[in-house]
Amino acid sequence: MSRKKNVYNQVKRGAKRYKKAKAGKKGRVAVFAAVAIILAAIGVSQKDIGRLEQAADKVLDAYETVLDAGTSREGAENSVSETSESGTAGATGTGANVYVDLAAIPAYSGEPYAVVNGNIPYFTESDLTSESFEYYSDLDELGRCGTAYSSVGTDLMPTEKRGSISKVKPSGWQVSKYDFVDGKYLYNRCHLIGYQLTGENANEKNLITGTRYLNVEGMLPFENMVADYVKETGNHVLYRVTPIFTGDDLVADGVEMEALSMEDDGEGISFHIFAYNNQPGISINYATGDSTLSESSGTMTDQQEYVMNTSSMKFHLPSCSSVSSIKDENKATYQGPREDLIAEGYEPCGRCNP
Repeated sequence: MSRKKNVYNQVKRGAKRYKKAKAGKKGRVAVFAAVAIILAAIGVSQKDIGRLEQAADKVLDAYETVLDAGTSREGAENSVSETSESGTAGATGTGANVYVDLAAIPAYSGEPYAVVNGNIPYFTESDLTSESFEYYSDLDELGRCGTAYSSVGTDLMPTEKRGSISKVKPSGWQVSKYDFVDGKYLYNRCHLIGYQLTGENANEKNLITGTRYLNVEGMLPFENMVADYVKETGNHVLYRVTPIFTGDDLVADGVEMEALSMEDDGEGISFHIFAYNNQPGISINYATGDSTLSESSGTMTDQQEYVMNTSSMKFHLPSCSSVSSIKDENKATYQGPREDLIAEGYEPCGRCNP
C-alpha cells in the first residue's frame, strides 16, 4: 500500500473514532481521536499512535487516581461520575461499563424497536477487543437478570442442538395463552445473548420473561445479523444486552442491544437499539407479569378466559373453586376458543363446566 493511501486510511479511521466518541460524550477518547488524526496526517504510523495513546492513558489514569484519593474523604456526593439524572452507570465485568440513558429511549409507538444514541453503541476504547469472551451479571435481590456482555467469535458458537430450558423460571414468569399470539403463548424465556451466538442455554443469568413479540420481532433480527456476520467473516462482534426494569418490576420494559464488529472497526456490524417487551393487543402488568386483553385492541374480546391445570390437563373458569388448589407451577391462563383447548388434550372441569 502506498504511503499516501496508508495515511488517508489512518485519518479516515481516526475521524470515525472521533465522531463516535463525540456522539457518545466520551471526552478523553474524543481528544485522543482528534490528536490521532493530526499525527496520521503528518505520517506517524498507526502503531506509534497507539503507543502514544497508551502512554497518555496511563498518565491520565494515574492523575485521576490521585484526584480521587484527595477527594474521597469529602464523601461520595463529590465523586466524579458519568451518570446523568436520567441514566445509570456501573461495572459489569472487566472492561464493561454499562450506561443506560432512559431519556434516550422513546415511548413505544407500534414498532418492535427504536434506535438509541444515533445507532452508536456506548462502548469505550477500553472495551474494544478481538478476543472472545462472555460475561453474565449475577441475579439481583429480586431474581432479575442484569447485563449480558460478550465478544462473539466462532469459537463461542454452539456445536450441538439446543436443549430444554423449561426448568428455568425467570422473574415475572407466567404461562399465559392467547389465541391470536404467534405460538399462542404470550411469554417466552428470552435469551439476552442468543443461543446461536454463545451456546448458553439454560443459564438463568441469561434468560428473561419476554413476550413473543420481543423475542421474534425485536431481538431475533439483530441476533441473526450478528450470527451471519461472524460465521461469514470469522471476525468478532462486541455484543451487549441490558434488560431495563422500572423500579421493582419483575418483568423488563425491554432490552437495550449494542453491537460493534471489531476487526473492521464497525464496518460490518454497528447498531444500538431498544427492543420493547410489548405484545400488541395485550396489556401487561410489568410488576407481576399478569396480563389481560387490551381494551383498545378490539382483538378477541368475545373470547372466554380459562385457567388450565397443566398437570391434570383440565381447564376451568377463573371463578371455579378448584382454581385455588392448582399449584403455581401447574397453573396457566388461556383466552380463546374452548375447542382449541380440547384439541390440545385438555378436558373441561366437571365442577364449573366451562
